[in-house]
Amino acid sequence: MHYDGAMKDAVIPQVRVESELRASLDSVLLPGETLSDFVEAAVRNAVEYRRVQTDFASRCDASLAEYERTGVSIPAAQVIAKLESKLAKRRKQLGG
Repeated sequence: MHYDGAMKDAVIPQVRVESELRASLDSVLLPGETLSDFVEAAVRNAVEYRRVQTDFASRCDASLAEYERTGVSIPAAQVIAKLESKLAKRRKQLGG
């Protein structure tokens, strides 16, 4: 057998859940989707979410440290205006 980098070589432990949760899970599986597919996708999404959270917290800490070092900050109204501008531009791109 030839090893492919995409081959799975680890196992996530089984998790015991209430029968109601398992029934809810079974009811939302897509046609052809297995429980394993669902669990793998959920774990991948959770890992990515945690990475984003950690990155955000790191940037917040760095920003606070920079402010404490320099005393220079950007007014909240300016930040919000910039975000609203980005949002309006994206909505326009999406036709909304």
